[in-house]
Amino acid sequence: MSGTLYLVGTPIGNLEDMTFRAVRLLQTVDLIAAEDTRHTGKLLHHFQITTPQISYHDHNRHSRTAELLEKLQQGMTIALVTDAGMPGISDPGYELVKACAEADIVVVPLPGASAAIAALVASGLPCDRFIFEGFLPAKPQARRAHLEVLQTESRTLVFYEAPHRLRQTLQDFLLLGADRQIVLARELTKRYEEIWRGTIEAAIAHYSTREPQGEFTVVVAGAAATQLVLSEAALKMELQHLLEQGLSRSDASRQLAQQTALPRRQIYQLALSMSDID
Repeated sequence: MSGTLYLVGTPIGNLEDMTFRAVRLLQTVDLIAAEDTRHTGKLLHHFQITTPQISYHDHNRHSRTAELLEKLQQGMTIALVTDAGMPGISDPGYELVKACAEADIVVVPLPGASAAIAALVASGLPCDRFIFEGFLPAKPQARRAHLEVLQTESRTLVFYEAPHRLRQTLQDFLLLGADRQIVLARELTKRYEEIWRGTIEAAIAHYSTREPQGEFTVVVAGAAATQLVLSEAALKMELQHLLEQGLSRSDASRQLAQQTALPRRQIYQLALSMSDID
């Protein structure tokens, strides 16, 4: 009879956020699959848990998934943990859970701390509808392209960001609008927890004189509803008018993007399709 995979949420900083259920389960399973066994070892030592560990991280997840799946099929109970928070949220876990689902192995989640949810509910921004984006692409061009897609997203946006990339990411957020509301939550549940609120422009100024420290969860307000909504035919007419004025396709697309509910890249692709324009 197959075993069970438990997805165990662990604290994102404050050890008091560990649940009674999580402690009990980690004490009783046959094996703990941990993102970093040394890091998790400190947590287990604190709660006097002696269950053996095995590593499961980004670099070995392909080979380890098959190994853990075999152990589960033999009837073992395994708890999956990451360094902080819920497994699978910007951390390893998805592939193992997917494999278990396909093999009809029971998967049981144990809810725990989440930096994304903690920052969202404390942000003061609407949290009834939101999108979790995790870490943005590391390469500048890919990052800006992704943000352009999100320019007209009306739901609250939640990101993770490392301190050494925060300043550049804030600059890229200008694509969303300098006056867009933003909340920067760092070191959540830890000693130096801080939640800063303001506009994107003010956030850039704030961190121009302060060195970003700690892991950040960034919450950004969704786009406000725009009044101008054009059909494709109307967009082409507007583009033709701007191009005849001497604007480049890129500049014309950028200007229309500021007036409509469409990303610049989408309008630019439409401009490129207008073969009758030189």
